[in-house]
Amino acid sequence: MATNEETLRQLVVELRLLEGTANTLQSRLNFVNAILTELNYAKMTLEGLEKEKKNVPLLVPIGGGSYIRAKLGSAEKVIVGMGAGVSVEKSMSEAKETVGTRISQLAKTRGSLQQQFTQVAQKIEEDRARFQELSERLGEAERRRNVRKT
Repeated sequence: MATNEETLRQLVVELRLLEGTANTLQSRLNFVNAILTELNYAKMTLEGLEKEKKNVPLLVPIGGGSYIRAKLGSAEKVIVGMGAGVSVEKSMSEAKETVGTRISQLAKTRGSLQQQFTQVAQKIEEDRARFQELSERLGEAERRRNVRKT
């Protein structure tokens, strides 16, 4: 009997840890998805700018849903964020390649995180089922003891 109760306590602790892990993985997935969305917008913008001519009017986002009007000077050189606040000037083709590589790497990261999340979610379901089973067994044993006492 004590073994079932101890197992039940261990399952509770393990479930809490697994749920914390699942929440962390979900947060990371959300973050990676947000970055992927941003990079895909950058890729589409670069592809669109590559086809534009000099002095074409543009609306440039400045944040907060606000824009300024500007004219395209040249699409031959692009300033690309490399991470950690570092930006580098590159040719249009190099910029597209850099963005494409980052998209590819993040897609792999997302796949790995999704796989980890799925494994944790499966373990949570297994532990919950086991917890339910043990709880029912312990409850039944407790009812039998109470019946004998009366």
